[in-house]
Amino acid sequence: MRRKDWLALEEYMLGRMQDSAHDRQHVYRVLYNALEIARGEENVNMDVLLAAALLHDIGRADEKDDPKADHAVTGGDRAYETLLGMGFGEVFAAHVRQCIRTHRFRRNDPPASVEARILFDADKLDVCGVVGIARTLMYSGAHDRPIYTTDADGNIRDGAGDAEDSFFREYRFKLAGMYDRFLTRRGAELAAGRKAAAENFYNALLEEVRDDAGRGLMGQYITEE
Repeated sequence: MRRKDWLALEEYMLGRMQDSAHDRQHVYRVLYNALEIARGEENVNMDVLLAAALLHDIGRADEKDDPKADHAVTGGDRAYETLLGMGFGEVFAAHVRQCIRTHRFRRNDPPASVEARILFDADKLDVCGVVGIARTLMYSGAHDRPIYTTDADGNIRDGAGDAEDSFFREYRFKLAGMYDRFLTRRGAELAAGRKAAAENFYNALLEEVRDDAGRGLMGQYITEE
């Protein structure tokens, strides 16, 4: 692809996500992860991979208007229509859409291309790691919801209760169950090191929460019951 085409795609992504710096940073990290994983794969269409990585979260804005929307589905469709409108071919646009629609695949809808498998792993590498945990902490704080509460005995409870964006709920799932689902050899290799780092960060954070005197930046998000 020509440089001006990449700049146009980047400008479109930034425009769609202009109110969320954290989401934009995530997109770039996924892009770099995808490039790293692609080095160990054969027959990768790099134009498709890069376009899909750059636009994979473009549907996030739709979820703000419709909480039931799946940003992987709406994002894939939006990217497809945008690429066609910018003069890209239908085959290319459809391939990018397929990658985006399956970057959060369910068991009955596995990625059908090497580019989609790489994108899936690249996204997981970011959301499962230390940076992913930090993003969730910042997200929860931005919504004025305490991440933790403590009872009279000092036990830690989730400040979000049973909410879908609960910190404990999300990271109990991610740290316990997501590291065994990588689809590429290189993705699994990169995840092995990041899993240990994420678990160490998570455990250190719990220690900080338990110790009133040791609370640092996280203290503003913790309230007593």
